[in-house]
Amino acid sequence: MANYKELSSADIKSSRSVLNQLVDFPQSDISGSSTRKKYQVFVTGGIGPGVTSSLFQTIFDQDFTLQTANPTMDMTVGLYISSSVVMNSSSSIDSAGKILFPSESLMMREKINVYRQFAQLLRGDAGLSFAAPLTSTSATDVINNALFFSVKRLFSRDKLKRETLGMRIYATGAYCHKDEDYSGPAIAAGGQDNVHITSITGSKIITDLGAAANKARVAYGGEWGTLVDASNTSNKVGLVFYDKGIAVLDIDKVFSGSQQMSGTISAMATSHTYNGATIPAGKVVLGATGYGNSKAKLVPDLLVSASIDDIVDYFASTRFQSGTLTAMTFQNQTNINSTLIFCRAPANEFNYSSNPTFTDSSNRIVVIEDGQENVQRTFTMPTGIGLYDAAGDLLAVAKFSRPIEKNDERDISFRVRLDF
Repeated sequence: MANYKELSSADIKSSRSVLNQLVDFPQSDISGSSTRKKYQVFVTGGIGPGVTSSLFQTIFDQDFTLQTANPTMDMTVGLYISSSVVMNSSSSIDSAGKILFPSESLMMREKINVYRQFAQLLRGDAGLSFAAPLTSTSATDVINNALFFSVKRLFSRDKLKRETLGMRIYATGAYCHKDEDYSGPAIAAGGQDNVHITSITGSKIITDLGAAANKARVAYGGEWGTLVDASNTSNKVGLVFYDKGIAVLDIDKVFSGSQQMSGTISAMATSHTYNGATIPAGKVVLGATGYGNSKAKLVPDLLVSASIDDIVDYFASTRFQSGTLTAMTFQNQTNINSTLIFCRAPANEFNYSSNPTFTDSSNRIVVIEDGQENVQRTFTMPTGIGLYDAAGDLLAVAKFSRPIEKNDERDISFRVRLDF
């Protein structure tokens, strides 16, 4: 049977603590096709069978078809509307202010809208650009071509911890052969293709080193830090928004944008022949001599001509390797709010049972058996604590791991902790 005691404000204290957890994503999770889920929500019309593509891809910690798979983060690409890549590839603007692009480009308005969506979320204005650092007004610091990583809540928790983020990225892609020094099969047959070949050189570490000493905050995106090249911290290559769990990489500064690219990508095209090889409908060859732009580069050609799926596939499968090394790591932060309730049992309280069935013939509670006044001592064995509101309703129960003896020579304080 319970004994009751009213608690005062002095018995209740609120506190806050932080729990950090180390998270790392291996290269194989990002590069693997079975661990990256696509959502083909974009469909073209017109020339050829059309092109389907996602607006982003979700990376899982294992085969995403398994029920035990957990989504770790989303990955997508976006272009700033006033960047040279957008302006130079645009053909005109219609009377409604809509930017028009030739059929050789693909999903340009979608890439612009992705950038605008992140700008609205993180900066509060879809028309603003990102820059590294975010407060810079220099045109050279503007992130015109961005690669976005959005870590899922399960792994980012309340926020990312400063100066714990690190990414291993391969800045240069696989070597692209020239026709004059290459005698293998045609590019359409995979002979010169470097769009789908994993890079093995140019490894660099991207980190938020120095962010703890330069704390900054914006109204919409929360706390942010600048991403730098670990080998040259003066080279600012992106941003990280800690409260949102989002990293923004500057493609022009992280990767070798001038590197020549070649390979078959999705496009609005009918079936045709190149160098004796048949190019299926819905595909086009990028960076082949005598076929369109023979000197195609990562920036701007691949970013303009390829779909979002093709671009994400390229970065994920070729620039993060496919081994067991860590591709991305960070510590997350979980804020734990606690209420500490101190339940005090002085020496003269809670020393005998209040059970109404434990009474003598006169209906008095039996404290000590008759005749045993100088032999027995009053004591109880509490097993738990119940917390009640002012109306007498039970709100919570704290159970002890074992019964605790309480007698008139013991003054005990029980601390109940409620975390939320």
